[in-house]
Amino acid sequence: MTFTDQEIDRFREHLYRRTGMWFGDAKRYYIERRAAERLVETGSHDVADYFARLRVDAAERQALVNAFTVNETYFYREEHQLACLGRTLLPDIVSTRRPGDKVRIWSAPCSTGEEPYSIALWLLENWRMVDAYNVEIVGSDIDSQALEAARSGIYAERALARLPAAVRGAYFEPLKRHRWKIIDDLRESVTFTHANLMESAGLGEQGLFDIIFCRNVLIYFDDASREIAAANLYDRLVPGGYLCLGHTESMSRIDDRFVSRRFDDAIVFQRPGVPS
Repeated sequence: MTFTDQEIDRFREHLYRRTGMWFGDAKRYYIERRAAERLVETGSHDVADYFARLRVDAAERQALVNAFTVNETYFYREEHQLACLGRTLLPDIVSTRRPGDKVRIWSAPCSTGEEPYSIALWLLENWRMVDAYNVEIVGSDIDSQALEAARSGIYAERALARLPAAVRGAYFEPLKRHRWKIIDDLRESVTFTHANLMESAGLGEQGLFDIIFCRNVLIYFDDASREIAAANLYDRLVPGGYLCLGHTESMSRIDDRFVSRRFDDAIVFQRPGVPS
């Protein structure tokens, strides 16, 4: 199935308005392949027929977004940031709090769940104060299918490749076909929610967080989308809270309200101020 330039632009602009992701000319084949899959799946005769359906079918609008999201991840990815979380960020956050107080950590986007579960695993294994505070971990994503996979907690061998054998043995149960399932106690320790980094109103429902992991998504945005996402992330942080981006990303040229902080394990970005 082939598309005209105008039809490709129609898909590109629709996705941009809904997600902030911009697929340039180099991604034309990617757009054609994913768009063709949706037309075949819905039995649409042509692009005009498909977009007429999109106007009235919320489920298909979500399915189209799902088709274009990137869910490449694995456990303990960018492990140096997890080390920074336990050695520096959390000790700073709890320095003004009492035992039993809530600490909120947000993974957005969380894809199929490896990142928020990695946070939970790392803290259980490496942060001796984990039981002294009420740590709430939330994973959010725009992809509804990815969230379903995250809630199931079932993963193939490849996703677990970086985990120490002792961690795998303690927190995962083997299934058939070389798959593993996270034990129920750990799976239930992470809450998953649907969220779009471009929609400030919806993000407000997530509440405020002490630490946010938002890694390897801004690279898919253009400058305008990055500014909107950065402002929304800033608003979701408590004063003094920290934002962790991917190793190729920086907030310095996007939103100058963040303060760049260089620690032994990682560079992170902080919202200035003191928590109320």
